[in-house]
Amino acid sequence: MITKQERIAGCLLGGAAGDALGAPVEFMPLDRIRQEYGETGIQHYGSAYGRIGAITDDTQMTIFTFEGMLRLFNRDSLNSADEFCRLMLHAYIRWLETQGESSYTPHTKDIYNGWLRDQNELHSRRGPGGTCLSALSAHLRSISETGSYIKTAYDSPINNSKGCGGVMRSAPVGFFENISNPFDMGCLSAAITHGHPSGYLAAGFLSNMIKLILEEKTLEESIEHSIRILETYQNNEECLRAVENALLAAKETEPTPENIEKLGGGWVAEEALAISLYCALKAHDFAHGIQLAVNHTGDSDSTGAITGNILGALWGKQAIPAEFLKNLELRELLEEMAQDMFSINGDEKWWKKYPGC
Repeated sequence: MITKQERIAGCLLGGAAGDALGAPVEFMPLDRIRQEYGETGIQHYGSAYGRIGAITDDTQMTIFTFEGMLRLFNRDSLNSADEFCRLMLHAYIRWLETQGESSYTPHTKDIYNGWLRDQNELHSRRGPGGTCLSALSAHLRSISETGSYIKTAYDSPINNSKGCGGVMRSAPVGFFENISNPFDMGCLSAAITHGHPSGYLAAGFLSNMIKLILEEKTLEESIEHSIRILETYQNNEECLRAVENALLAAKETEPTPENIEKLGGGWVAEEALAISLYCALKAHDFAHGIQLAVNHTGDSDSTGAITGNILGALWGKQAIPAEFLKNLELRELLEEMAQDMFSINGDEKWWKKYPGC
């Protein structure tokens, strides 16, 4: 039996492994991938950002999503939408600090705290998405100058972006069994930076799927349940069509890069979700799944990360081959946070590590 802690560690490490496998070939056309890595494409970690096994902004932001969730859990506020949005925004502003932008004013004094921002290895720019940077910069300016928050609910989006920067970081929203509506919370976490419905609905879909997988639902059951919830949201057509296309392709086609590319490039959220669902459904094992997910012309690190999240949650940490754990950047940090989730109890030690603000 796979324990929940093993599944959560698998989700985090699996996402990082898929991210690291895809990092060297992001932006690379398929023909060039084959030229550099052979006909089967990249199968093992290549060099990116000056090292083997380097993660990108996808894993960085996933880590800060998890930190925000742990802070909410620590203060027993997982199901307060207002507190959820506030603390998740604070977490992403701490990530923004690691990218070189910060603002220390009386209005932001409760944001820059906790242990994670002091982890030096996170202070590295790994291809951060322009939408995430610009949206969070706007939030930070508003808080710094006036103490007020820019609304990012469905009726007042911060922008019209549906880039995949919301969905690629949303898996940890589904980790907590006492969160009542992981789909909606996943949407809210993504809407902080991505205002188009497809940008945040894809994130809600993934968060809900991860919650169900951790409850030992099958991959197919988790997808079908998430589809039923997606159908209740307004402006779901684009995201729903992408998911349905992925399911149909998984039934009717062989898993080749050419067939994956028919689902899109993964630069936008619904395409990244569709590619990841397809690769997870067609995967023979963990390695096969993330290798499928990164060998295409498109956003290889993001589709690799999302596929790794899904398969890691489904099969647990033990399903990730040793070659993908060896040299994986931030492995120890990810494992520490996964363990923290099962130890945190709100006392002084944990409040210092994960302050409830």
